[in-house]
Amino acid sequence: MKQPCLLFHGFTGGPYEVEPLARHLRERGQLCEVPILPWNGECRHQLHASRWEDWVQAAEWHAAKMTETYGSFDMVGFSMGGLLAAYLSVRYPVRRLILLNTAVIYVSPGRLLNVLREEWKYQRKISLIKGKSTPLVATWQFTRLVRHLKPELSLVNKPTLIAQAERDQVIHPQSARYIYSKLRGQRELHWHAKSDHLICLSEDAPALFRQVSTFLDKE
Repeated sequence: MKQPCLLFHGFTGGPYEVEPLARHLRERGQLCEVPILPWNGECRHQLHASRWEDWVQAAEWHAAKMTETYGSFDMVGFSMGGLLAAYLSVRYPVRRLILLNTAVIYVSPGRLLNVLREEWKYQRKISLIKGKSTPLVATWQFTRLVRHLKPELSLVNKPTLIAQAERDQVIHPQSARYIYSKLRGQRELHWHAKSDHLICLSEDAPALFRQVSTFLDKE
């Protein structure tokens, strides 16, 4: 019987960011929970009022619920959700951990400008619009969460798959190397040359999903 899986979306995002992977896992017989988390992008007021500690508490609530219901479970975290997934793997019975474009080193200003130029060129203004709509106080809480949870990576001793998009316009690819160097347990690192930040919605998604399936099926 396959382990159930808990999947976390990223900062100011939503379940749509990881739902394609959840759909793939369900097709192979794995039960998946993809909650809407309090750091989602649907409610500006909620983002404005919440603190990074609230986000950790919400993440722990979902992990505790999975533990109570299923015992051990697999954990997927995307972007900021990856950092919280790593934190949870130290404290809850996570069997295997999957970190997708995990937020440790934020993208350099120069790299972000290049991506924005491309998005303007192709009339894809998602990053700019998202940046303008995110409350500054929430962005500050995001940076505080990264600072507080980053040291937790050196405590992670669970089998971990790290996937990083080479064209990520939000998280610097160096994040993946940093994470790989800090984890204590068995780990593997996969690069995706054709993917941007939304890796589960990218051209490389089928290859990523195959890697995840293979990883989860290992003894």
